[in-house]
Amino acid sequence: MATDDPTDLHPYARLTPDLVQDALEGLGLWGDGRLSSLNSFENRVYQVGLDEPVDGHTQVVLKFYRPGRWSLAQIQEEHAFSAELQAAEIPVVAPLPIRGQTLHEHAGFQFSVSPRRGGRRPELEDFEVLEWIGRFLARIHSVGEARPFGCRPALDLASFGREARDGLLHNGSVAPEVERAWCAACDEALALVAQHPSLNGTEPSGLRLHGDCHPGNILWTPVDLPGGGPHFVDLDDARSGPSVQDLWMLLSGERRQQTQQLSALLDGYEQFRPFDRRELALIEPLRTLRLIHYSAWLARRWDDPAFPVSFPWFGTRDYWQGQVDMLHEQIEAMQTPALVA
Repeated sequence: MATDDPTDLHPYARLTPDLVQDALEGLGLWGDGRLSSLNSFENRVYQVGLDEPVDGHTQVVLKFYRPGRWSLAQIQEEHAFSAELQAAEIPVVAPLPIRGQTLHEHAGFQFSVSPRRGGRRPELEDFEVLEWIGRFLARIHSVGEARPFGCRPALDLASFGREARDGLLHNGSVAPEVERAWCAACDEALALVAQHPSLNGTEPSGLRLHGDCHPGNILWTPVDLPGGGPHFVDLDDARSGPSVQDLWMLLSGERRQQTQQLSALLDGYEQFRPFDRRELALIEPLRTLRLIHYSAWLARRWDDPAFPVSFPWFGTRDYWQGQVDMLHEQIEAMQTPALVA
C-alpha cells in the first residue's frame, strides 16, 4: 500500500542522481554530466563520466552498497582481496584508492569508485576461452588460499540452505497450495547436500573465492587489444568455499557438453594449480543450494521497489510449483554419478 511517510521508504529511494554526483564531488572528483544506472539489483551501480581523468580513467563506476547487508569489515575484506588479486597481475576490476582508501561514506551510504571496464560476455562455446578463464581462476584460487577471510562467511549448507529455507517459511513466502510439497522436496534435497563434509561444516570452509563467477561477471575484450581476454568483476559475493564453486556456473547444456566445458576449464586451471577431482561431486549440491538461496534472496529484497517490478512472477503458485519440479530434478541429479573430466 502506498504511503507518504518518508520513514517507510526504502533506503535506495534517497539515492538520487544529485546524491550520486554529490558523493563523487565529496572525493574531489567532478562529473561531466554523463550518468547512467547499470544493471544491478543487490546494490546500486552508476557509470559516471569525469571532467578530469583519475588514474587515467575518464569514466568510473560508483557502487553504493545495500545498507545493512555487509559490515564495514566485510566490505573492506572484499576490497583487500581484490587488491591482492590485482597485485598478482590477475585481471580483476578493483576499487580505486582515493585519498588513501577504497571505501567511502556519503549521506549514510557506503560506496566505492572503480574504473569503467568495457567488454562482453565470454563465448563459452569456445574451448580456448574456457581454458583461458580456467588459468585465471587457478591464479585467483592460489591467492585465495594464502590466508582466510576473517569476517566474510562461508558458502555452506547452513547459510545457503537451512537459513534460506527457514526464512522462506517464517515469512510465509511459499504459496500455501504448494508449501507442503516444497518443504518435502527441499528437506530431501538438503539431506543429500548434508552428506558432503565440505558443505555441512565438518570440514574446513575452503579458500577465498570470487563466489559468484557466472558469465555475466566476466568481461571479455578482444585478444588483439592490449590487456585483452577475460576481466573479472563484482566480488560482492566473495566467500570461503570449495574451488569448484567458481567453475560450475560456467557449465551449461547437456551432460556431454558440460563434460567438454569442464575439461577445457580444467586444462587451463591445472596449468597453474592442482584441482581435487573429488570436488566435482559438489557441483549439483552447490547448484541446489543456489536454487534455494535465490528464492530466499528475492523474498528478503521484496521491500525494495525494484524487485516487484522486475520479478512479478515471484511468489505465484506457478513459481513455487516450478521450484518443486526443479528440486526434484536436483534430487535426481545429486544421486547421479558426478561429471568426469
